[in-house]
Amino acid sequence: MLVGGGHAHVQVLRRWMMAPLPDVRLSVVLDRPVAVYSGMVPGFVSGEYEAEELEIDVVPLARRAGARVILAAAVDIDPVARRIAFEDRPTLGYDVASLDVGSTVRGLDLPGVREHAFATRPICDFVDRLESRVEVLRAGEARVVVVGAGAAGVELCFTLDARLRSRGIAAQITLLDASHRVLAGLPARVSRRLSRELAHRGISLRGGARVREVRKGRVVLEDDELSAELVVWATGAAPHASFRTEALPRDASGFVRVRPTLQVVGQDDLFAVGDCAALEWAPWVRKAGVYAVREGPVLDANLRARLRGGRLRSYSPQRDFLMLLNLGGARALGTKWGVTAAGSRVWRLKDWIDRRFMRRFRVLDAEGAPASDFPSAESMGMEEMACGGCAAKVGQSALSRALERLPPAQSDTSVLRGLDQPDDVAALRLPRGDVLLATVDAFRAFTDDPWLVGRVAAVNAASDVLAKGGTPRHALALVTVPEEEGDRTEEALYQVLAGVRAALDPLGVTLVGGHTTQGQELFVGLAITGDPPASESILGLDGARPRDALILTKPLGTGVLLAADMQGLLPGPLVTATHTALLRDNAAAARVALACGARACTDVSGFGLAGHLAELLRASGVSARVDLGTLPALDGALAVLSRGVRSTFHDQNAEARRGLALPPAAAASPALPLLFDPQTSGGLLMSVPEERTVEAIAALRAGGDGRAAVIGKVTPPRTDGAAFEVSLDGPGRPGEAIPGGALTEREASREPSA
Repeated sequence: MLVGGGHAHVQVLRRWMMAPLPDVRLSVVLDRPVAVYSGMVPGFVSGEYEAEELEIDVVPLARRAGARVILAAAVDIDPVARRIAFEDRPTLGYDVASLDVGSTVRGLDLPGVREHAFATRPICDFVDRLESRVEVLRAGEARVVVVGAGAAGVELCFTLDARLRSRGIAAQITLLDASHRVLAGLPARVSRRLSRELAHRGISLRGGARVREVRKGRVVLEDDELSAELVVWATGAAPHASFRTEALPRDASGFVRVRPTLQVVGQDDLFAVGDCAALEWAPWVRKAGVYAVREGPVLDANLRARLRGGRLRSYSPQRDFLMLLNLGGARALGTKWGVTAAGSRVWRLKDWIDRRFMRRFRVLDAEGAPASDFPSAESMGMEEMACGGCAAKVGQSALSRALERLPPAQSDTSVLRGLDQPDDVAALRLPRGDVLLATVDAFRAFTDDPWLVGRVAAVNAASDVLAKGGTPRHALALVTVPEEEGDRTEEALYQVLAGVRAALDPLGVTLVGGHTTQGQELFVGLAITGDPPASESILGLDGARPRDALILTKPLGTGVLLAADMQGLLPGPLVTATHTALLRDNAAAARVALACGARACTDVSGFGLAGHLAELLRASGVSARVDLGTLPALDGALAVLSRGVRSTFHDQNAEARRGLALPPAAAASPALPLLFDPQTSGGLLMSVPEERTVEAIAALRAGGDGRAAVIGKVTPPRTDGAAFEVSLDGPGRPGEAIPGGALTEREASREPSA
């Protein structure tokens, strides 16, 4: 288990991609899906790079490596029990683990620093917030104080100066440090050269300065105060507050002590690398990205050796390496072997080295498409996998034909809604007169995180009862776990059931039992029972009336996005956003449906919007007009569809196209595939009286369904027998761009239908 996506771990992932170890499950735990390459951050500050050029998207890289991805922040580790702890999910066990979680900066506990200073760590936050912190600076008022004269602080002085000058702002920049010279750990001649560069740029260096406090607009020293509109805190590395367990040996500064093999002292099955590790045998090693990069190959070799029982290698850090410091304005300073040079040629060398490093880990390009210079999935022999979630259903037509071949069920007056009146739930009259709602839903895993699968399966199953206006009360779980050795079967089952409980408990649903089996793959299902609405008049499929508004509460696209993720074709931030959508339950939306007088309601799942809408319209004896331009789409869904990616169940759903009224413009629209995309844990589709539409949309958005939209209108039955008409008359076109330059809405509208 790799905890963190630092410079060493991404190298392990790439090497594992090229040469996986048989019978070993590789996992990576990420608090953020995207890692930032620190070597290019100064170039971003000076305006030489865009933010996305610094980013290593760890999720698609991990998918290519066949690694399980856990998108959650690890908060502690128990090296004795060998378990990783999280804030909001159960612990995970490991056989061998490695920590590459970076560091924070020193002195954050000084008065006012967290409130008023701009810390350089976490580095992702620094990049995200830089522009907002800089844009408030104005000519004549731009007083900037950088605290810390190490490599980071010095580079930031130069690059902030370059950024501000490019905007016509001549900032007054002061560099503070307790030492009396910059980069005190380097030879004196390097410090003198950098001091001359600072003086030439008009940057003041104040040595022997110790900060006591930071106030708004002011830095308080032991013997003085400085005014500043921006205070940048670059005081050197400090260990994270997490992973504070006493079981981890620490050095005097709090970093995890490791041996030359990169194993944690006293722990043969736990490694630590990068800024979080203290190399006891080489105390002169600074917290610099170059060391983390060079630890990568040794870590990979030693993880393999530990798993196979082989001999481990020792890491020998170099005492002298080519240090390249960005001076801003496409200039850099380089030093090695006592030789120092500065200028544009040095910057070009640094730029070439950094870009070459980044290309090794870029699975996707800036638009989210496969990078041309990265090995393709096909060249690596990766096979396309069948989709999981609700995209693993039996086709709607096959299901209908199979049910039609059954003989009629025997008469049973206790069945209020059953196969003779299909709906999302069965409605049963109990002997004492009460009505019970019952449903069952199940799917194969859509990802390799069993906790996430269990939680989404529970949200999805409970949605059937919620869509009827009911209150889910009790659940039975049906879980098939892969056949594995020893306690791994128990662990997988525990993770699934913990995920199920994480979804059911907030809904007030009690897990009362179930059944478990072993099989070839993870399969999770739940039978849910619940109470009907107080009036006992459930929101069936058969109540829609002409002129009603059709409202969809959650955006579409989970099918294609999950399919893209399985193929390593989805950027990590979009994976996170998709998981967030999957985990949102429909309880609030169901309450709005009841309060606003919805006449019919269903949840959108594996048969896609077109299939579930057609069911509702047939049951109600009406038709509809759906405006493609109003369909809400999850971020990236339309862009991924435009590249030809499809869920494996998409084509079966698309057979319904023959039963729709499709004008030529609608038939050619890139938004049309959204109708057939199989949804997992989709939103509610409801038919609401026209006069209550505005009220319903406002209530849905206030309740958390911020993308709820009116997607069409119910109409009288069509004479041509079409289920509904599809138009392009909506106010806009759906789809969100993939961050970093994917298809814009206007560009997407010109894409041919795949």
